[in-house]
Amino acid sequence: MSVHIGAQPGEIAERVLMPGDPLRAKWIAETFLEDAKCYSTVRGMFGFTGMYRGERVSVQGSGMGMPSASIYAHELLSEYGVRTLIRVGSCGALAESLRLRDVVAAIGSATDSNMNRVRFDGLIDYAPVADFGLLRAAVEVAERRGIAVQVGSVLAADAFYTDRPDLYDRLAEYGVLAVEMESAALYTIAARFKARALTLLTVSDHIKTGDRTTAAEREQTFSEMVEIALEAALS
Repeated sequence: MSVHIGAQPGEIAERVLMPGDPLRAKWIAETFLEDAKCYSTVRGMFGFTGMYRGERVSVQGSGMGMPSASIYAHELLSEYGVRTLIRVGSCGALAESLRLRDVVAAIGSATDSNMNRVRFDGLIDYAPVADFGLLRAAVEVAERRGIAVQVGSVLAADAFYTDRPDLYDRLAEYGVLAVEMESAALYTIAARFKARALTLLTVSDHIKTGDRTTAAEREQTFSEMVEIALEAALS
């Protein structure tokens, strides 16, 4: 039983979807999983395990930001034998080609966080990347279902609000598609434990146009991303 999850051994599947919002975890479990059972309510960060197409799958909320997501990713991998983590989150679009509710698959994650600089004694700028097998599976699932997915780099930011929006323009010029807050930590920790990780994101707002979804829409209307994640997780 880990400190922040509190599940018993065997209650969590080897494949886990990780939304930041615990209410989105609850919605995913109730909408997509059969016989879903809640294994954790610690700190209100819900976790569920159920069946999807005959296979056990869990959904675990991770909270916002890399410090919070790191805790849950580390405990899932180190204490519960999880081998596949797929973040299903929201993002702010930087690329002009993206629109609200478009799906992004993060092949790599730039970051302004110092977490990895500390990890590597300030000597190396580690490049956190997705598991290629999961990424390929997700793209293939999307193609079969006729869902458009943009694959590229994202920014994992430490701060939700920034005093330097000009840096977003520069990142877009270098091909960074969107900004979110967890992927760099997820990819790094998964690599440390030799596990598979992928970040799938739905555009909830556009940094340049100001378009945005509501809180309720962010919680309950990202079904295409979740369907891709579930199918890719079984690959």
